[in-house]
Amino acid sequence: MTKPTTVYIDSKILEAVKLKAVHGHTSVSSLVNKALRYALREDAVDLEAARQRKKEPVRSFEDVLKDLKRDGRL
Repeated sequence: MTKPTTVYIDSKILEAVKLKAVHGHTSVSSLVNKALRYALREDAVDLEAARQRKKEPVRSFEDVLKDLKRDGRL
């Protein structure tokens, strides 16, 4: 299902998207939908990775620096 909406896009970005649509024999709407799906899919992947790592131990930045100094790396 599609629904019309108003989106404000930077004029130079819109110009590039229109040209890409013409050269790709597609519509601006199709390109925008693909871009949004891609962004949402990336978010879903990131959320899943965070969920999987939730139980991993956490080290503070200070502890990491202390270890680097102790090991002579800083």
